[in-house]
Amino acid sequence: MKPDHVTIIGLGVMGADIAAIFIANGCDVDAVQPDPEEAAVRQAAVQNAVEQLGITGPKGVLRTVRSYAEVAVDRTALVIECVPENLALKRKVFTEVLEATPSSVPVVSNASGYRISDITEGLEGAERTAGMHFFLPAHLVPLVEVVKGERTDDAVMDRLVACMSAVGRAPVRVNRDTPGFLANRIQHALMREAFAVIDEGLATPEDVDTAVRFGFGFRYVAAGPILQKEMAGLDTQLEAGRTIYPGLCASATPSPGLQKLVDDGRHGMKNGAGFWQWPPEQADAVRRAYNEILVEAARLLRRSPLEGVTLKP
Repeated sequence: MKPDHVTIIGLGVMGADIAAIFIANGCDVDAVQPDPEEAAVRQAAVQNAVEQLGITGPKGVLRTVRSYAEVAVDRTALVIECVPENLALKRKVFTEVLEATPSSVPVVSNASGYRISDITEGLEGAERTAGMHFFLPAHLVPLVEVVKGERTDDAVMDRLVACMSAVGRAPVRVNRDTPGFLANRIQHALMREAFAVIDEGLATPEDVDTAVRFGFGFRYVAAGPILQKEMAGLDTQLEAGRTIYPGLCASATPSPGLQKLVDDGRHGMKNGAGFWQWPPEQADAVRRAYNEILVEAARLLRRSPLEGVTLKP
């Protein structure tokens, strides 16, 4: 089910990384990038990401075009929208693409904040659309959430899951089009508690990171949370939950400490300061090391403790 040709609309950071996934797996890519100067910059980013993946074998060809009218729609097997998080812009893109692309071609959105059902509301062809949510850096993080919209056909979901598996991703089916999909719901539950313990003075940001990386986060490379509790004992989890859950943060609003950092203009590496100061050269060094570690972790993730095991409920 690996496609020969994919179209990506928007060649920003996410679009470039997604393009690299397909090119590294021998698929040709048309990428829509209206600005020729920016297209040249992003082409270099795609090439760098392809090299980081280290996949041997024939590579696909990247072709940048200025508009969707220049896309080889007769060849493309999948269209992935990666434009900025703006609902009106995404709806405009989907309106154009669904009208111009053969009805057999799935059209997906990498939106992280908008439901595919809202992007395609009232549009013809919504049955061949879905959410396809990658995680930065998209070429290194294997997970892809394939999100079923209110009108998405089951056969389209099957095709998309098979397609992502064929290019070495780890797809999960999300069977309801809900905000946060699957992984971000779990991740934000963790982040709410992480910021809460900092606000309470229970731990420093450094200690929070250490606790996650070298504690339960370390184990996640080998097994997810459910398999871990199967091994440790669901009865133990139940009793621990009775004791711990009443004291967990249940706020429906983000952390006051986080709000103050943002209000003070401390957004993290993107503008030089968050919890910590980030001179450009230091931020670049940390990002490089982070990507190198992810490459090593991806190799470990190719192994599974469930190899050769058939799970029965």
